[in-house]
Amino acid sequence: MRVVKCGEQFTVKSEKSENGQMAKRNLVLQEVGGKYENQYVVAALGNLAVCQFYENDIVIATMRFTTREYNGQMFQDIVVTDLIKVNR
Repeated sequence: MRVVKCGEQFTVKSEKSENGQMAKRNLVLQEVGGKYENQYVVAALGNLAVCQFYENDIVIATMRFTTREYNGQMFQDIVVTDLIKVNR
């Protein structure tokens, strides 16, 4: 995948973290191939959120897709579980 955009790192509340906070960063990733390939807005959490990525970096990503219902509406989250930068 190719990094289209890498957002700023910020912290969020987390019951799973020892100190009650976790690092988070949103990225836009696009499948490699052409200009109009699929794009995904993904969340990187914890140690993955600390890493800085730049536009056009090529990465290998493992993503977890989850859906949930809230107040009659469906929401989808995409969380990156592994993200490896490929050297060019």
